[in-house]
Amino acid sequence: MRPLEGIRIADFTVHAAGPFSTHMLAMMGAECIKIETALRPDIFRKPHTVYGRAGAATFDQVSAGKLSVRLNLKTAEGILLAKRLVAVSDVAAESFRAGVMERLGLGYDALKAVKNDIVMVSISSSGQTGPDSHFAGYAPLFGAWGGLGFMSGYPDGPPLEMRHVMDHSVGMNAAAATVAALHQRRRTGRGAHVDVAAREVASSLIGEAMMAAAAGVEPARLGNDDHRRAPHGVYATVEADRWLTVSVGSQAEWHGLLSVIGRTDLLRAPQYETGADRHANREALGRLVAAWAATQEAGAAAEALQRAGVPAHVSVTASEIAADPHMRARGAIVDVTETGGTVRAAVGRPARFSSADAPAFARGTPGLGEHEDYVYGELLGLGRAAIDDLVARQIIH
Repeated sequence: MRPLEGIRIADFTVHAAGPFSTHMLAMMGAECIKIETALRPDIFRKPHTVYGRAGAATFDQVSAGKLSVRLNLKTAEGILLAKRLVAVSDVAAESFRAGVMERLGLGYDALKAVKNDIVMVSISSSGQTGPDSHFAGYAPLFGAWGGLGFMSGYPDGPPLEMRHVMDHSVGMNAAAATVAALHQRRRTGRGAHVDVAAREVASSLIGEAMMAAAAGVEPARLGNDDHRRAPHGVYATVEADRWLTVSVGSQAEWHGLLSVIGRTDLLRAPQYETGADRHANREALGRLVAAWAATQEAGAAAEALQRAGVPAHVSVTASEIAADPHMRARGAIVDVTETGGTVRAAVGRPARFSSADAPAFARGTPGLGEHEDYVYGELLGLGRAAIDDLVARQIIH
């Protein structure tokens, strides 16, 4: 048994942040029913070349293991069918602009009327309330609006545009809040409306900077720098586009670094004697490490530094992670079989459960409407003729 087995989600989410939230819950065992329409399928389902792959990789990444049904929410019968689905679910998740579900007739009060203890999760740019709640947005806007973008990048460059890390951070926060709401329901019998604002998630990630600003100190972009550690950075090696990450904080790590790079003569250098001294002279120290790294093979250098007790590693590529034997042994990267027999690599859940460590996925990415016989037939009790009639009239469409 997986931890959330027995929980069912009516998933109205689109794009990335919302679907990643329900994806996390599905990997923990929840039955997640993704609701789309052929008139306007999730934009990430549409085939397009991403990362050199001629296919909807962004959709696969947040949809493996889910079920799929078509439903036209622009029709009154479609709304009624959606409510019937919510009535047999524990969670209704959506990621439209604030107010859209209300206008469709699927707001929290409407869903609570058909399932009194429903947990509704709404994920939006700025939340369901407040003067900015009407604004739409996507990942780079979340980071920019929440202050995370301004804090990311180099001191002499512009703020950094945040992409997937922002969507995934929002999704993980929403997934955690959903589990909390389900736990509350188990204790009290009451459902809840969980309101997740993406810009607030971004702001929560720069809490230290916000506290400093409140005290009158405006934080600056650090790039690869650190407030205390030095040397601390990512260094080019002799291999093209192969980078070595090094971070030194303690005296033992400093001594280890000098032994590996052959500069034990600097042990007595007054400008590098303490951590504070090294940080004050970090630019010169960074140039010294960079000159050494430029002559090294990244993997061998990282191993030598690690043996000396220095935190260091190669900055690995996505393809290396996909093939990494450690990641595969732990189930962080798994192979799933799609409908039709195609086998694809997928990202597993980033947690293990000693008492319930079943595979994260029972199936791959669903085809549009692939599970309608199960959802409409078995769950909602519609007969074949009724389903065919709804399809013919483009209610299921």
